[in-house]
Amino acid sequence: MTVTATHVRIKGLVQGVGFRPFVWHLAREEGLTGHVLNDADGVFAEIFGAADRQQRFLERLRCEAPPLSEIVSVETAVLAEPFGAPPQDFQIVESVAGPVTTGIVPDAATCPACLADIFDPANRRHGYAFTNCTHCGPRLSIVTSIPYDRASTSMAAFKMCPECQSEYDDPADRRFHAQPNACPACGPQLWAEAKGTRIETADPIHWAASQLAAGEIIALKGLGGFHLAVDATNDAAVARLREKKNRPDKPLAVMVRDLVQARTICHVNDREAALLEDRTAPIVLLRLRPQSGETPALSGHVAPGLDQCGLMLPATPLHHLLMAAVPGPLVMTSGNRSEDPQVTTNEDARRNLGRIADGFLMHDREIVNRLDDSVMRADRGGPVNLRRARGYAPSPLALHNGFQPRASVLAMGGELKSTFCQLRQASAVVSQHMGDLESRPVLEDYEKTLTLYQHLYDFEPDRIAVDLHQDYVSTQAGRRLAADLHIPLIEVQHHHAHLAACMAEHGLPPCSDPVLGIVLDGSGLGSDGTIWGGEFLVGGYEGFERAGHFLPVALPGGAAAVREPWRNLVAHLRAAFGADWFHSSANSSLRPIFPGKTMDVIEHMIDSGLNTPMASSAGRLFDAVAAALGICAMRQSYEGQTGVLLEALAWPYMQGATAYPVEISSGAPGILSWKVMWDALLSDLARGTATGLIAARFHLGLIKAITALATRLAGDRNIRKIVLSGGVLQNAILADGLFEQLNAQGFDVLVAEKLPANDGGLSLGQAAIAAVQ
Repeated sequence: MTVTATHVRIKGLVQGVGFRPFVWHLAREEGLTGHVLNDADGVFAEIFGAADRQQRFLERLRCEAPPLSEIVSVETAVLAEPFGAPPQDFQIVESVAGPVTTGIVPDAATCPACLADIFDPANRRHGYAFTNCTHCGPRLSIVTSIPYDRASTSMAAFKMCPECQSEYDDPADRRFHAQPNACPACGPQLWAEAKGTRIETADPIHWAASQLAAGEIIALKGLGGFHLAVDATNDAAVARLREKKNRPDKPLAVMVRDLVQARTICHVNDREAALLEDRTAPIVLLRLRPQSGETPALSGHVAPGLDQCGLMLPATPLHHLLMAAVPGPLVMTSGNRSEDPQVTTNEDARRNLGRIADGFLMHDREIVNRLDDSVMRADRGGPVNLRRARGYAPSPLALHNGFQPRASVLAMGGELKSTFCQLRQASAVVSQHMGDLESRPVLEDYEKTLTLYQHLYDFEPDRIAVDLHQDYVSTQAGRRLAADLHIPLIEVQHHHAHLAACMAEHGLPPCSDPVLGIVLDGSGLGSDGTIWGGEFLVGGYEGFERAGHFLPVALPGGAAAVREPWRNLVAHLRAAFGADWFHSSANSSLRPIFPGKTMDVIEHMIDSGLNTPMASSAGRLFDAVAAALGICAMRQSYEGQTGVLLEALAWPYMQGATAYPVEISSGAPGILSWKVMWDALLSDLARGTATGLIAARFHLGLIKAITALATRLAGDRNIRKIVLSGGVLQNAILADGLFEQLNAQGFDVLVAEKLPANDGGLSLGQAAIAAVQ
């Protein structure tokens, strides 16, 4: 037999997932010798043996890779002789440090084997809340640097007992080099607290379950931060949680024990079940079932006014053990005060959650990196990520190879739903969702995470990309950083970034043909200095033409109009019917909505333009329609509340409803305007038409008008690809309707899937645009 020697370089997410023992097993099965190790580039192996066995080894390498791994490339180099005497066996050797290019694996939900361990009374990990192996458990949440070894995680504080060390050292064991490997004898410990005192109990989980059954609020330390838990069927308990957390209306996530329990609460199809059971364990938005007397109904305070609820399955052994100890579903919402980031340390939990929670489930494993729960939904276009965090971040997104020779870019993202992006060599690492930078604690977390990622990935940008809006905190931070590093600053228009983000995740090359982007959101600074939000953009990464848009309407009070929908109704009706709109008999049914003492002020603001920018915002159109129907007219308590409530109202009436008319201008740019829509809507209101039917007719009118203008604009330019993006397109009726209608017209419709269509995806678009400048 002729022996050859080959170097094999495997790049991607291949550390901390059992890849080296997998290579070890594979090499031994194929009769090869050599060694394998981790280094800063990924996994490196040197293999010796017959050429045909090496070929089989390489084929199996991709086909049989560990479940948490993601192979980006496998590169081989055959060594020329003489290479010396081949080794006698195959070994796993120590990691090698160097310049970092490999990635960090996201945290993964408990695997079936570990789940079996914690519920097996004969297993030494029975009931142990920190059980894991190379196929599951914490990753990003505990890592401080790479290569990903135990010393580079918060598990460095726990010395393994002889039994755990034996597992860790045995390549044949599924816990070989599982960095968080531990057991009750040597690993993190769980305890209960109440009123500042540790509870003397041998079973903290049973104690917590009894408190939850009594209607108490429990704060428990999860993978990426604390959760606040309460019995989801207890009206008084959920209402008390809302009051204490200062979260009056925003829907709360619910954890269920398994799919069987999920199906007693919500409709769950096969695609949704697959999302729930995925190793990422996200919150999945599902349609609520009518409640029967056979099962306890969810409290009406969980998702007030909505026809859907966010459900998730347990993601950690701790959550599995708790759900097994309680009879029904639990509210499981982020452990924070309203608008603050999720609490991660025991000290902060005591200080910030002590006035909310009646008791605590705590442990002594440090959470290094904060991670919220991810949120997913199964749309007709495929699964879409509404909030990308635990389980998904920081998996890199492979872009088109045309980005390979382009500049390395750090993109700072937007102001709301903030993320940042590191783009290098056609690979984009987008951070986890961090929240709204208007909050000082969120900004501090953003800055900390940015520093950590630059360290983890040894990332040095050639340029910085920011939003065009000079007042964004992220833009200001990017400007300072570019000045400090003496590198170019690229300002990117907000909606152009939304367009480019969707193009990038779908693998479109830098020099691709123009696409038509339909970008609908609340607001973003336009290149003409006005506020945009209902946009039809033609172009690509290099630039765009504003081919169409919603009619610009006054935004009286600026940010105040975002919080108070009635202001947008005033502005829309005035734009449609002129200065005498309020005195028209057709509008008499709306007069009780408006606080009369401020009407003169609002009218003056619109006339003078005082703190009243013009905005083509799709989000503010939804606000105006909602206010006309009496929905959150005075104030909405969370972003997008009017949109989700209108959507919930519309669903039961969609079949058989007719679309409201919308005027489409014939010139360039194409403009959608709303006078005829308001005429029809106000007539329906005057006749006492059901508000749900009005909401359905509004949605259908928007879908029909957008489709018509998009078809015209794309046809005039011979464009076949259409991108749907922006936060308003997280409305499932609108997104599904546009997807269906445009597909029926023969267009290739691209929707955001791996990253949110909202501002959580902005940083990727900014990075892609800046890379090609």
